[in-house]
Amino acid sequence: MFSKAAHVFARTARTQGPNAVRFSSSSASSKAASPVMTRAAGAFALVSVGTTAWYTHLYGSLPFIGEISANSGLDEGLHPPHFPWAHAGPLDTFDHAAIRRGYQVYREVCAACHSLDRIAWRNLVGVSHTVDEVKAMAEEVEYTDGPDDTGEMFQRPGKLADYMPAPYPNEEAARAGNAGALPPDLSLITKARHGGADYVFALLTGYVDPPAGIEIREGLNFNPYFPGGAIGMARVLFDGLVEFEDGTPATTSQMAKDVVTFLSWASEPELDERKKMGFQAVIILSALTAISLYVKRHKWSVIKNRKLIYNPPKGNH
Repeated sequence: MFSKAAHVFARTARTQGPNAVRFSSSSASSKAASPVMTRAAGAFALVSVGTTAWYTHLYGSLPFIGEISANSGLDEGLHPPHFPWAHAGPLDTFDHAAIRRGYQVYREVCAACHSLDRIAWRNLVGVSHTVDEVKAMAEEVEYTDGPDDTGEMFQRPGKLADYMPAPYPNEEAARAGNAGALPPDLSLITKARHGGADYVFALLTGYVDPPAGIEIREGLNFNPYFPGGAIGMARVLFDGLVEFEDGTPATTSQMAKDVVTFLSWASEPELDERKKMGFQAVIILSALTAISLYVKRHKWSVIKNRKLIYNPPKGNH
């Protein structure tokens, strides 16, 4: 029996040759390396899952994967179209006549509910009004100041340094006067809303009747550009609502354009000056770059054009 088994083993070894040894060693190596590969794969999976969870926690969704939602387009509001604003280009400035008209629309229409906390009367000087005009407008408003010599607060006319008055004394009064809704401050409204000036213009001019199948609660109004479609602010701009000093026809779109231009300036009063400084910086830096290239070429041309010749010493070696 043993001799027969030995004969079979020898024949198998002769048939397979060194392959049997090689296969067995490879199998042993793979078995030894499999725990290491498993741990590495598990660590990589944990890092990937943790990174993905951290990113989605901060930003909501991955940039290369579309967000799947059961919401309709109305839940997020229509995307506003792009309008050719006069100040949108890198070398363009604000239309100051539109800023003056826009302030008039804000003062006569929007200021009844919305504040402009970050703009002082002095900011209008040299932009849309003269010093005397701004002083006259500021003096029309009474501000609480003090205390005086007796420790009492008193009322005084406004000054250039005062900020524009708010329509309500506090947030509770604002909500009580608007059916629970809080009118936002308009100082940074074009920066605080997705779409910027385009969104505000589309919102002001986008009031329509709700389509069939959509019900709007009492006290709300339908506007497809507002997220959800139901907005507490009613339509406020109508043709001929204000009378512009320069004779510009006060159509709904004209008033919306002017007040959005004014609000864009209110969010960035330094925009014109910043563009001017940027243009000057580009000119100066371009000139310095050209001078630097010329000096570098002039100084290095002698060194780069040299011809070096080495003459070894002659001698008997």
